[in-house]
Amino acid sequence: MVVTPWEVSGEIDYEKLIREFGTKPLTDDLLERLGRYAGGLHMMLRRRVFFSHRDLDLILDAYDDGREFILYTGRGPSGQTHLGHLIPWIFTKHLQDVFSAKLYFQFTDDEKFLISHELTREKAMALTYENALDVMAVGFDPERTILISNMRNAGLMYNRAIEIARHVTLSTAKAVFGFKDSSNIGIIFFPALQAVPCFLESIFEERDVPCLIPAAIDQDPYWRIARDVAPKLGFSKPAQIHCRFLPGLGKGGKMSSSMPETCIFTTDDPKSIERKIMNAFTGGGSTISEHRERGGRPQECPIFLYEYLLFEEDDAKVGELMDKCRRGEILCGECKAIVAEKVKRFIERHQEMRERARGMIEDLFLDRYLERRGIRA
Repeated sequence: MVVTPWEVSGEIDYEKLIREFGTKPLTDDLLERLGRYAGGLHMMLRRRVFFSHRDLDLILDAYDDGREFILYTGRGPSGQTHLGHLIPWIFTKHLQDVFSAKLYFQFTDDEKFLISHELTREKAMALTYENALDVMAVGFDPERTILISNMRNAGLMYNRAIEIARHVTLSTAKAVFGFKDSSNIGIIFFPALQAVPCFLESIFEERDVPCLIPAAIDQDPYWRIARDVAPKLGFSKPAQIHCRFLPGLGKGGKMSSSMPETCIFTTDDPKSIERKIMNAFTGGGSTISEHRERGGRPQECPIFLYEYLLFEEDDAKVGELMDKCRRGEILCGECKAIVAEKVKRFIERHQEMRERARGMIEDLFLDRYLERRGIRA
């Protein structure tokens, strides 16, 4: 198992990650509390798609005391958006709705330029705008959403990042991120830039505003840096809630753009979606007779996991599908056909929302937000 901000591979042991990263599991008490705010527990919480946290209880305590908090998450625009990227965004949208929270969404186009020799600055910026369409297609409130491009908003971001960077030693950065002598100096500075949105609302409001970060757990190292620095800057430590990875359509591993045939991209056409799903690895038997006799292994099957993680809200139906698979009563081809139709409908709706977002994206970036509020960067 390898889990870093730049690489996720192997069979992921989430309990081991909690121990190694020093986070806390989401307890039944915390889940019950989140359910009370929302009038019911979100599907991704019921099914433990989100499984770990840092200081979520403290954020909720502050909220109960009348202190609003902001949300912060992001995307490294190295290619087109796929379904795996949407999981934390869908849940972040839920949190925005429940808590009427402002969201800072960061595009780390600078990071992707620094680590990819094939990516030009112009291409990184173009991908930021393309990915921004996918972000807003999820349904975020444009009145409460601020988009940050580290390249476009470089002046403000840099001036805040140096305040963070002066408190982070090279030895700490090496220990947290595994930087080597061969790492370029840009990527060594970059963690300070990724910490900046944690504190922007506090800076603009000139008071301490707590921050909650919903994200996949591979991004946790960045927030360790931010949490170490926060008290030195006079701010609360950013809290986090971590999600699992959506598997790719191959055998093992998370969904990754580097293996496009195992990915469902938000720009895929219906034929491509159907082809990819019908060719996917499953947890079924090697033959129909073996599957009927021994049953399948839904816990190892990406097709079942897509139903479980994203596409079937009804817990009873998910349980029924799992039982049928284990008893060999439903064949993998039948299950694939069901999921393919659901994915196609989901992507079709997403693409419609994506096109509607084109007219609003420009006004949502940080520089435009500051102009409207009369804030000098």
